[in-house]
Amino acid sequence: MAPVPVAAAGLRAGDLLHLTRAASVQFVRPIRFRLIRVLGWETYHGWVWLDGYELDNDGDAVAQRAVFVQVAGLRKLTPPAPVPRRTTR
Repeated sequence: MAPVPVAAAGLRAGDLLHLTRAASVQFVRPIRFRLIRVLGWETYHGWVWLDGYELDNDGDAVAQRAVFVQVAGLRKLTPPAPVPRRTTR
């Protein structure tokens, strides 16, 4: 999963983001974040509030969070291709 820079206008519900110190100093330890929505709260130029879920290594949600981040520091991850399920007959 290679990170790709994004603009706030390009954020959509369901996006998978990699949050690092480039986004905010609170991310000393980078996290993966599944976006629920961009909150419309008034803030400083270039910053935005995001609502979503912090994900563990398996991609499961471990905590719902609202985070305050710099748009220029956001990196969108491309999700892995879904694994086909075997069907039994």
